[in-house]
Amino acid sequence: MAKEYVEMRDGGYYIAGTRVSLDSVAYEFRNGASPETIAQSFPVLRLEEVYGAITFYLANQREIDDYLKESEKEYAKLAEEARARDPQLYKRLDQILQRQTSKP
Repeated sequence: MAKEYVEMRDGGYYIAGTRVSLDSVAYEFRNGASPETIAQSFPVLRLEEVYGAITFYLANQREIDDYLKESEKEYAKLAEEARARDPQLYKRLDQILQRQTSKP
């Protein structure tokens, strides 16, 4: 009896029956997080679902990596458009971030 752990909806991949994106699980997995650590990061997911998502990612790695790259490009485009719409706001945010990161 096969079980589907990942579903496509609203143009994205999600862990079936949840609001957790496959992107979230895949990035953590690619960054070296164990399935147990990922499950702790997303308490709504059972460990079985995390393993199912990782299995789906590995079985479709080329397709999912391409999907993630496209998502990153779209995010960068949207961020740039937001900066262009309100440069003063982002200048101020950048100053605040700079102060926060330069504190000892």
